[in-house]
Amino acid sequence: MTIYIYNTLTKKKEEFIPVDPGKVKMYVCGMTVYSDAHIGHARTYVAFDIIRRYFEYKGNKVHYVQNITDVDDKIIAAAKQEGIDPLEYSKRFTDQCLADLDALGIRRADQYPKASETIPDMIHMIKQIIHRGYGYVADGDVYFSVETFSDYGKLSGQNIAEMKKGARVEPGENKRSPLDFALWKKAKPGEPVWQSPWGPGRPGWHIECSTMSCSLLGPTFDIHGGGMDLQFPHHENEVAQSEAASGKQFARYWMHIGLLTINGEKMSKSLGNIINVKDLLKAWDAEVLRMFFAQAHYRSPPDFSEKALTDIQKGRERLHRVKERLEETVKHAPSPKLSLPSLSESETQYMETIKQLKESFEEAMDNDFNTPKAFASLYEFVNKTNRFFEQHKTPDPGLCKHTLDVLLRIGYVLTLFQPKINTTQDADVELINKLQGLLQSFGKTVEAHSTDKLIEALLRTREEARTHKNWDIGDRIRKNLEQLGFEIQDTTSGPVWRKK
Repeated sequence: MTIYIYNTLTKKKEEFIPVDPGKVKMYVCGMTVYSDAHIGHARTYVAFDIIRRYFEYKGNKVHYVQNITDVDDKIIAAAKQEGIDPLEYSKRFTDQCLADLDALGIRRADQYPKASETIPDMIHMIKQIIHRGYGYVADGDVYFSVETFSDYGKLSGQNIAEMKKGARVEPGENKRSPLDFALWKKAKPGEPVWQSPWGPGRPGWHIECSTMSCSLLGPTFDIHGGGMDLQFPHHENEVAQSEAASGKQFARYWMHIGLLTINGEKMSKSLGNIINVKDLLKAWDAEVLRMFFAQAHYRSPPDFSEKALTDIQKGRERLHRVKERLEETVKHAPSPKLSLPSLSESETQYMETIKQLKESFEEAMDNDFNTPKAFASLYEFVNKTNRFFEQHKTPDPGLCKHTLDVLLRIGYVLTLFQPKINTTQDADVELINKLQGLLQSFGKTVEAHSTDKLIEALLRTREEARTHKNWDIGDRIRKNLEQLGFEIQDTTSGPVWRKK
């Protein structure tokens, strides 16, 4: 079936048609690294991890980019308070935040461009904006002229005339209009500085995402996402400056994540209710937290509470008990194979239950990634499977193997059944994440945190697929490993691998 996405730009669900068939180019606004990763970050990145996984489940190749804002007013202020260089400060929190999300079990994006490393590209885009008549220089600052861009407001629904009422230029600003926003900021004492055609300074916040997304995904790409709070002014300004620079459509589909509340209140520093990921992981299993986020639709505002996590914990235990029962049956049968003619009538009926699970899961996810309905399908499957086991003390191992494969593949999309990651300093966490993700995409899990064991598990999966003449799976595993930098050689004694 076709995937339909609610597009914030058009305010309706639309059939997803990628720019390049079979490829999905996705950009998500990343963290401003001035403090620890909190559960608001987790909410957003769990949602997009699931979205990315489902695109892969449907056979697409996904290019997922998530930026790191490491040059920002908040970073400069925090670094000044500690008496260290702002870029040194942001480097520390970049590593810390990504490690926290690793520990939560969120797969890393394919690329994490940093603002500080993309300054030349930003300067180039600003030049294009000025050249095409949408930007102007004012005493070392560069501003985008909002009123010159006729489509301004098309994403957020803002009206320029209404916006101008009561708006004013702040002291020290050289704007022509109070609606204009900074593309480049003139240097101030104590701030990081880069040279530009307009004098020393640093980029404005909005230009960062436009530059990084377009430079890595092209001027027109498939999906741009982020929290609902970024829709205006950040994303609106991104649309304006990107399309002003290129003359082409920017992102085709805009996806915005509903904001988290905590016990019915908005999460904010002023209320003192911000919860950091690393603190929460001391009390709760990472899978429970991911399930909490996933059981709310990505556009809805989930309410975080201890009671909600306790309820999720109970559902998680039910899912794992069924998985373990299936694994136990499969484990005691060497090379179980599904043979439809050998199934009893009730086992054949159970095959229909598995088929319905897969169909209802896909139907839910095809409809704007409806994870609440996807989980409802899983829980219904658990109920029917428990009844099946009550009736069959020795169920067909081949049927159980087929059921387990389907469950693991669906679970992988919803971030279930993941082994915990030990984020030691010498571990290549990103590579391990990718290898575990690849293994799980074929319905397999291994309690391993080393590259060697994960590759060996993938090669066993490849050999199993080739034995059953599933050549496509075998080829996909080889190609994916090659893309990750490993060379596979088939020998008379079996496959061997080495790092390229």
